[in-house]
Amino acid sequence: MSRRHSNELGRGPQWVFGYGSLIYKVDFPFLDRKRASIQGWQRKFWQGSHDHRGTPESPGRVVTLLPKPEAVCVGVAYLVEPHVFEHLDHREKNGYERRSVRMLTLDDNESVDCIVYVADPHNHAFMGEADERALAEVIRDSHGPSGSNRDYVLQLADALAALGERDPHVEQLARLLR
Repeated sequence: MSRRHSNELGRGPQWVFGYGSLIYKVDFPFLDRKRASIQGWQRKFWQGSHDHRGTPESPGRVVTLLPKPEAVCVGVAYLVEPHVFEHLDHREKNGYERRSVRMLTLDDNESVDCIVYVADPHNHAFMGEADERALAEVIRDSHGPSGSNRDYVLQLADALAALGERDPHVEQLARLLR
């Protein structure tokens, strides 16, 4: 499978912005970690997961980012060495592509370039919008090699709460699943 990358990795460390499982499942080395935000993007459970939280026959739902000019998405940024992207590319393989965006580090108010993985609506696993009750039903029943889809949502909700971040979409799904 070929992957389109909208940026070239430099020789030195780069920031990667996490807005989903990268917030709480940090299975890669990093040099620094900061609370951060990106503007113009909203987090939605519109991406299918055939490889981690579901199966090809019964895909789960995971988050992706969708453009929305007035939105601000809060997450965690990690400063990583270039070799770490080999692991991240494999982890984010099911329809995600790297994008270069500007982020704001929230503790020191610094604006820097970063890499973010986005699964846009044209990828093979994109499932699109659904009513939150219907999403919760699919999520409740989905399991994959990385565990239950329900646990993914609840761990993300808990991680966002620990960051002091309110995301109504994630919070509503977590309420329906608890």
